[in-house]
Amino acid sequence: MESEDTEKLQEMKTDLNLLLECLKYQMDNPFSQKEALVTIHSICQQNSNAGIYFREIGGLMFVKNLAKSSEHSVVKEAALYTLGAVAEKDVYCQQTLCTSELFEDLIWFLSNDSNTNLKRMSVYVILVLVSNNRTGQTLVRETGCITVLSRLFRTVLSKYELNLLDENVFQNYQLWSSVCSTLCVCVNNPQNDENQLFCCSLFPHANEWLINCMKPEIIRPICSFIGLTLANNTYVQKYFISVGGLDVLSQVLVQLESDSHETLSSAKLAVVVTKTVDACIADNPTFGIVLSKYHIVSKLLALLLHESLDSGEKFSIILTIGHCTEDCEENQYDLFKNNGLPLMIQALTESQNEDLNKAATFVLHNCKKITEKLSLSLGEYSFDENETEQLKDINVKEKNLEEHWKKAKEILYRIEQLEREGNEEEIRREKYKDDISSVNINIQNTLKHLHADNIGRGSKAEDKGKSHSIQIQSYKSHGVMSKACASDDQMKTLLKSANPVNTCYRESEQSKTLCKANSSCNQNLHEETTVEKKNFVSQSRDHVFKHPTHTAKNRKQLPVTDPFTLCSDIINKEVISFLATDTDNSSKMLKYRCSGCIAVGISLNSRNFSKLLHSCPYQCDRHKVIVEAEDRYKSELRKSLICNKKILLTPRRRQRLSNESTTSGGIKKRRIRKNFTKEELNYLFSGVKKMGNHWNSILWSFPFQQGRMAVDLAHKYHNLTKGSKCAAP
Repeated sequence: MESEDTEKLQEMKTDLNLLLECLKYQMDNPFSQKEALVTIHSICQQNSNAGIYFREIGGLMFVKNLAKSSEHSVVKEAALYTLGAVAEKDVYCQQTLCTSELFEDLIWFLSNDSNTNLKRMSVYVILVLVSNNRTGQTLVRETGCITVLSRLFRTVLSKYELNLLDENVFQNYQLWSSVCSTLCVCVNNPQNDENQLFCCSLFPHANEWLINCMKPEIIRPICSFIGLTLANNTYVQKYFISVGGLDVLSQVLVQLESDSHETLSSAKLAVVVTKTVDACIADNPTFGIVLSKYHIVSKLLALLLHESLDSGEKFSIILTIGHCTEDCEENQYDLFKNNGLPLMIQALTESQNEDLNKAATFVLHNCKKITEKLSLSLGEYSFDENETEQLKDINVKEKNLEEHWKKAKEILYRIEQLEREGNEEEIRREKYKDDISSVNINIQNTLKHLHADNIGRGSKAEDKGKSHSIQIQSYKSHGVMSKACASDDQMKTLLKSANPVNTCYRESEQSKTLCKANSSCNQNLHEETTVEKKNFVSQSRDHVFKHPTHTAKNRKQLPVTDPFTLCSDIINKEVISFLATDTDNSSKMLKYRCSGCIAVGISLNSRNFSKLLHSCPYQCDRHKVIVEAEDRYKSELRKSLICNKKILLTPRRRQRLSNESTTSGGIKKRRIRKNFTKEELNYLFSGVKKMGNHWNSILWSFPFQQGRMAVDLAHKYHNLTKGSKCAAP
């Protein structure tokens, strides 16, 4: 792979050098130069390193000078196109070309009576140099290039009736669209306030185009230009509204919304205009009162119901509604009158998009005020245009007011109910945590009493014998009944007689109504309690109802600090002592306990804990999973060691392998000496005359012997010049 990459890189460098030589020696053949420039462009597009190397060998500056000095327009267009492509691909090439000299040359191309394609290529180079480059934005303003672009924006398209089938009109439209894109980059990305103030003078001309030509080819570029020019700039927003820009956008939006029921493209175009309207009022919501004259909120709600819109477009519409209703009661009433609140609640409940949910919540918070003050505000506003129609509809409105008021109350009640449920859930969680802590305290107190009773039981032999017989009977009866018994009352009495800790624990849980009974014993034990209490119930059940066994020989008894383990140990001791009275072979009984659970106080690490788990025949589910995972990992590691014997596991193994590699293949072969021929010496001296001490360029420009390096040329030239200097005196 590395050899193939180096070969490709070498071929790329050779091709670029040959193409650059072709450009230099084919000055009288413009078509050959054009083909060479197009080939350079394709190479730079395919390989990211090609542009860097082309800049290093001086090709970028040569193409720049060629675009300026060539007399053929075809060569100029191809040279500018190549410069733009290389600068767009590499940041360093962009910084190299971003000079005031190049901007002045581009202004000269745009100002003279050159053809449309040459102007398009010039605008393309400006776009590439200014994009994501604050230095380019400054130079485009200081050199006056933005003034030339503004003039082209006004004059390229002279007629409002576009006939894109005409070739000349289509070329002019492409130039105008490129100018719009370049102006958008000049004012934003990054944002440039000075360029925004300069470009706001184009707003009246943009408004005229929006009024007279409602085609997608015109609306999209103009809306992008307007939105980026006034974004995050309050002064420019006020100026745009003062020249009637927001009124024009509202009229266009109303027309597109009415057409959206027939064509899908009108709905998509209406979303573009909606984003521009949102950019106008986002920083100053008081401008929303301008939109109330055109009932924009109702139009946006109708547009929101369009089935072809995706979640991103719906988010833009809802966010615009939120900014319209943030500080304008007229728009809030318009939203309420057109059933906007149910739509917002539906979007909030059904959508899984977080941005869409935030926008819908923003609208609901804005309209919470109008729902509270609706009875006072409904009689103060009249939104119809004809007063005669208002007088006729007064009675109908008065009847509808009560219905609207009821809907508003219902919506407000639903919002408050959602908030109340959230607060109750938090309170329930806190109360549940307190209950768990109290249960743990009761369990610890019960364990202390059990331990004290176990110590003082030696003095009361008669009571102990009676209690032993009762507990043995209950143990045996539980062993029989647990298989056939299905009622909850019988199981509760059995568990109470078998384990007093479980009895106290279950009674406290029943008082707090935190568990439910099931038909079987195992389901009852697993589903009654929460996840934290399952471990304790299962452990105590296993310790009580399984046959006790012998502990391992020569194993020291460790001090136990865990209350659950202490309780189970006490119960095991009691069961062993109970069974010792009836059986003679009690010494052969084994305790079914997991060694990983018993070892609490011992200091464990990865080695002794693994041995402890492997030696235990009765592992719990959790430690069994750990042992299986460890065995599986070891087996995979052994397989990998068998397949690849050079895995370095220890420093000794690493040192041995490094010694083997150095002794076997570490000796490098020396290059075969090749003397310079007379032709190579001539190439060397002529290259120094043309290119100076650029040895790499000289190496690639002349056919030296294979294996010759730039260092060889430098050493040879210095030796020759040194010898001539010594022989001169």
